[in-house]
Amino acid sequence: MRILVAFDKLKHALSAEAACRAVADGIRRAAPDADLRLRPLGDGGEGTGAVLADALGAAASSAVVQDPLGRSRAATWWFAARQRLSIVESAQAAGLALLASSERDPLRASTYGVGELVSAAAAKPCEQVLLGVGGTATVDGGAGCLQALGWRLLTHDGAALARPVGGGDLEHVSTIEPPARLPPAPLRVLCDVDNPLLGPSGAAAVYAPQKGAGAEAVARLERGLRNWARVLARTTGRDVADRPGAGAGGGLAAGLAAGLDAALYRGGDEVAELAGLATLVRDCDLCLTGEGRLDAQTLRGKVVAAVARTARAARVPCVALVGEVRPPPGLDTPELTARLGLREIVVITPAGCTPAAALAGAADNLRCAAARLMERLTAGDQTAQREQTGC
Repeated sequence: MRILVAFDKLKHALSAEAACRAVADGIRRAAPDADLRLRPLGDGGEGTGAVLADALGAAASSAVVQDPLGRSRAATWWFAARQRLSIVESAQAAGLALLASSERDPLRASTYGVGELVSAAAAKPCEQVLLGVGGTATVDGGAGCLQALGWRLLTHDGAALARPVGGGDLEHVSTIEPPARLPPAPLRVLCDVDNPLLGPSGAAAVYAPQKGAGAEAVARLERGLRNWARVLARTTGRDVADRPGAGAGGGLAAGLAAGLDAALYRGGDEVAELAGLATLVRDCDLCLTGEGRLDAQTLRGKVVAAVARTARAARVPCVALVGEVRPPPGLDTPELTARLGLREIVVITPAGCTPAAALAGAADNLRCAAARLMERLTAGDQTAQREQTGC
């Protein structure tokens, strides 16, 4: 049996590569002769840079940038010489994982360091900069990133806002002034979700609470993003507030789309294409994918959805192994399975397991679930063969 294992990370537990290895170990327990192909994937969030670097043979470089709270840190970016492509991961500079729980505050957190990282990557002789915007601690609409790229943000009295700006500063922006020179290479943005910038499905309402914002802060961030969208549209002529994906990275995608005319893409689909997933799955008998939690966000551009679409196009059955399932309102698990085009969803976490234990045991749970799945599928194949031969 030829099996493609194409996993995203299991957040807070396993990298995409580690998840693929755990599943492969489980498969080999039950089917030692299986022909395995491992392809770690990402959706534009944390870990995507390393996944793409591995797929494209890109070399790592580093730059000293500011973290979400303005502290210096070394951040990694990658350059694929053959494709003349620079790869930047926003989470390297502005990631939520860079902050302790007590430090999370999207009113203060800034994407300034992302702009510094983009500047370093664009200085290479590249034809394009690929930027994953997921996994940030920020809801600043990309204002900090634009500041680092030379934009000036002015208040109603004409004073320039100090650098770096955070989400709490957006309601005070009146005008913006672009720099004399923009990055020479076009920017291609990988969005890990397709949420718009504003409203009940927007960056503040959906993602700010995950980044440490209470109800009052969420309302303030929404006001700021609404004002920021108006200022961007007035200055650049690009109204991106309702564009799918503009809310990714706390609105970082919106700021880049308006300020730099960056193209926005579904991260899961783009990474799958760059990693050659369609070619890998084409002659396989089975495809296994997965992530930590299967929920409404999975339908909005995550890896499992991208892998399932690719496998379905190749007429290869696809099974998702996940830590937990939380179907969106109006759908149950069988309906979510059908919506995604999966053969089935397997929950790897044992019943009664605490969240902490589930994270700590994720690798073992993946191995066991993969082994059980292969035993079941192999038994099914043997039963079918006996029925066909009359044994």
